[in-house]
Amino acid sequence: MAHLSATAATLRFFGDDLEPEELNHLLGKNPTKSHRKGDVIVGKVTGKKRIAKTGSWLFQATSHEPGDHDAQILEILSALSKNIETRKELTTRFEADINCGLFMDEGNEGIGLSKETLESLAARQ
Repeated sequence: MAHLSATAATLRFFGDDLEPEELNHLLGKNPTKSHRKGDVIVGKVTGKKRIAKTGSWLFQATSHEPGDHDAQILEILSALSKNIETRKELTTRFEADINCGLFMDEGNEGIGLSKETLESLAARQ
């Protein structure tokens, strides 16, 4: 199996009527980054301003070097509210995903998720 030199994982919610404070309350955690539709967003690198086309709530896992995307997904899921019904409600109201970045030093020989991680993700469908 390929060696992951680094990994990144972020839980993301998007929606035009998304209010970050509501998700903070329902998920029991403040996001890494959030904004409402229409907010002015300033780029970190360029300083260029843009208007948010939709609302977003992002919660990023701790960076891992060497990479461990399995641990990052479990970190995200365990850090937030344990109420599965709340999570299911949010995924019906908003677009939601866990965005993963896998950074390798060599070709991809196959990456997998543990049974525990897959079961945790499936329970939130």
